[in-house]
Amino acid sequence: MEKKNKAGKCSLVGAGPGDLGLVTLRAKECLEQADVIVYDYLCNPEMLRWAQPNAEQIYVGKKAGEHTLKQEEINALLVEKTRDGKRVARLKGGDPFVFGRGGEEAQALARAGLEFEVVPGVTSAVAAPAYAGIPITHRGSNSHVTFFTGHEDPAKEESSIDFTALAQLGGTQVMLMGVERISTVTQQMLQKGMRADLPVALIRWGTTGRQETLVGTLDTIAQRVLESGFSAPAVAVFGDVVSLRKELNWFENRPLAGKRIVVTRTRTQAGVLTGQLRSLGADVLELPTIRIEPPSDLRAFAELVQDAHAYDWIVFTSPNGVNAFFELFYKLYDDAREIGAARIAAIGPATAQRLKEFHMHVDLQPEEFVAEALVREFRKQGGVENLRILLARAEKARDVLPKELSTMGGIVDEGFAYRTVPETRDENGARRRLAEEGADLITFTSSSTVENFLALGLPWPKGMQVASIGPVTSRTARDLGLNVDVEARRHDIPGLVAAIRKFFGA
Repeated sequence: MEKKNKAGKCSLVGAGPGDLGLVTLRAKECLEQADVIVYDYLCNPEMLRWAQPNAEQIYVGKKAGEHTLKQEEINALLVEKTRDGKRVARLKGGDPFVFGRGGEEAQALARAGLEFEVVPGVTSAVAAPAYAGIPITHRGSNSHVTFFTGHEDPAKEESSIDFTALAQLGGTQVMLMGVERISTVTQQMLQKGMRADLPVALIRWGTTGRQETLVGTLDTIAQRVLESGFSAPAVAVFGDVVSLRKELNWFENRPLAGKRIVVTRTRTQAGVLTGQLRSLGADVLELPTIRIEPPSDLRAFAELVQDAHAYDWIVFTSPNGVNAFFELFYKLYDDAREIGAARIAAIGPATAQRLKEFHMHVDLQPEEFVAEALVREFRKQGGVENLRILLARAEKARDVLPKELSTMGGIVDEGFAYRTVPETRDENGARRRLAEEGADLITFTSSSTVENFLALGLPWPKGMQVASIGPVTSRTARDLGLNVDVEARRHDIPGLVAAIRKFFGA
């Protein structure tokens, strides 16, 4: 055996069944520390957000009839990268040692004398039934469970699975990767004496917003698969515990279950909206149309930030502006008191909350989350004549605030804190999924998300409706030829989510 290379290390990481919340903390650490990430088809691509910006990402996905690399080539790749002294994270759907061929990859590393670790993951064999309301063991139904794989060559006339033993074992039986052979599998089970009315469930894309469950019996499930076009990836559960789904189906009964919704916010901001929609059962496609970048003239903005203490008011119109301002402020100063006596105004609760996280008190916040409402609030307070005002805002934003405040006699400086640019990357395959699968609803949280989505020139899926965060965004959408079906009464993320829930509930 070769001498172990202490510099490189490969982590065989279980990526879980699909729900990002079921990924282990250790798996996240491995991704954050990795120089190279080698990942599979069934891994949630959102996990790649945790990677270092310069990490090499290599897709080696395998699905029926489509193999990017053969298993031997994957083994060789892991050995090569680890031997080069890299920290390698090998992401495998579910658990690497449960029908994941992780054992073969570990053997290849061990035989090469390389350091490796195994990070177990939540297997879909347990998680998918749980999310379908099927406990794989139940005191009143059975006391044991058997896992087996149905992943065999569909051209084989005979299966290598011992169906006689399965029939004798009874209890709950869970089959992974066998939808294509469900007819052969059920015929073998029936021939070996398993009863025809045994409940069976197939759970497709378990634990994700795409989850679908098909229920039948041992003698009907194959025909139901054929008639419905039900396809992989799916887990099959055989046993009386399937009947408990009628009582325990919690995941697929949520308000937005079965609805596919597109989120167009930036990658860094999408999480809040995505999380709230997913918690209600939606299948969310994160398709960012914009990303946040530094302003064209960062020096000019820095000079305004440096003189922040000279202003009577500093106005923030978005959390992005808050982030950009204080990132520079604390590079220039190490004491928050250097902001002087400037009072602070904020548009929207998200902006106000971000300011509070920087321990800043918000002196003025209109109830309506638009520039016009802030102007009205300033008028109520007696105006701004001869007051110095700094606006920390995006480049190419609406000019309502600077115009109106200047008209009222204010001395206004526009601080361009950031700019939004079109997002051209499709790291998680959302554009492909939108084209192939369509969507029920697309959400727009700003005028720029509308403009940039349409600029992408993507086909508009049949029946996809539009949800807007507020009147300004809606106006932009209508001006560009879109019909707005949902508009939030409260112009923030919780308000948008509430409007969407009400829309589909109605």
